[in-house]
Amino acid sequence: MQQPPRARARLADVAHRAAVSVATADRVLHDRTGVRESTRKRVLEAAARLDYIPEGTLAKMLHPACTRLSFILPEGNNRFISLLAESALRAQEQLAAYNVQCKVRWVESFNAEALSKELLAQGRKSDGIAFIPLEHPLVRDATNHLVDSGVPVMTVASDLSNTRRTAYIGLDNYAAGRTAGLVLGKWSGGQAGQVVMICGSLSYRGHGERELGFQHLLQESFPELEITGVREGHDDPERTYQQTNELIAQHKRLVGIYNVGGGAEGVGRALKKAGLAGKVSFVGHELTPETRGFLIDATMAGVIHQNPQLEVMNCVRTLANLREGKKPQEGIEPLRIALIVRENLP
Repeated sequence: MQQPPRARARLADVAHRAAVSVATADRVLHDRTGVRESTRKRVLEAAARLDYIPEGTLAKMLHPACTRLSFILPEGNNRFISLLAESALRAQEQLAAYNVQCKVRWVESFNAEALSKELLAQGRKSDGIAFIPLEHPLVRDATNHLVDSGVPVMTVASDLSNTRRTAYIGLDNYAAGRTAGLVLGKWSGGQAGQVVMICGSLSYRGHGERELGFQHLLQESFPELEITGVREGHDDPERTYQQTNELIAQHKRLVGIYNVGGGAEGVGRALKKAGLAGKVSFVGHELTPETRGFLIDATMAGVIHQNPQLEVMNCVRTLANLREGKKPQEGIEPLRIALIVRENLP
């Protein structure tokens, strides 16, 4: 005798077999986000056993296309940003486990209009955005628009105020500034004098936070050191070199320089030209070939470093968490401030 045809499985049957709610099974089978990867696989396996979906559809769902993560970075000579870009492009082997593919897009530095346009353009082509933001209404508006349209946005190295950005990936910049102040003050050896700061741009919230932390620490612990002003170097070594030359000429009691952003090689070159290398306490950010050399020859007292490879991986893990229905930064290792001096160079 012929066996009667088996009744077609229903959504409720799939949900029961996978031990999930009907709503969760529906989310998985309609390929919507907000479900953990382990749950998603369990639902798909149940659907396959019950012949609920065709084999071709199942194969596509079990092996989805790579999630596309776009890094939008400012053009220029900032060595840390170059290292960040290299890390994003070279990490494909590590990213295989997360099924994420990174690309890097460059935008004109310190141009809020260009940055906001690139954010919106890449948001239409990407599953997630990571970028170094400028504090500007156009950038805030573009960020909120992307998040509201379902594209996760991560700020990197510097945060962005008053937005719905998904996560911030970077150091505590206020604490980094305080660390720089402590190093500079200790290395100055108690002598009274003038201290100057050169920042990349006041348009970066992170640079403003570093300056504030630095100022507070010196006021609290080294009142004999007088902070006499801030210059913008736009992370450009040549511009920073010129700014440092001018500051040296103007300040006859100069005992310290804090380079808040990039372009440290310009500061070091100016100090050497003036015969002040090792005599003026010089603290800056990011371990690069140039700052490594300045530490070795005692031109610099210390370097505050952040790990560009870890920042890239934390962006990837954040995006993977969202895809799996987890909290954005669940299980993610926070970035820690690394103080590099000549004696502990890696």
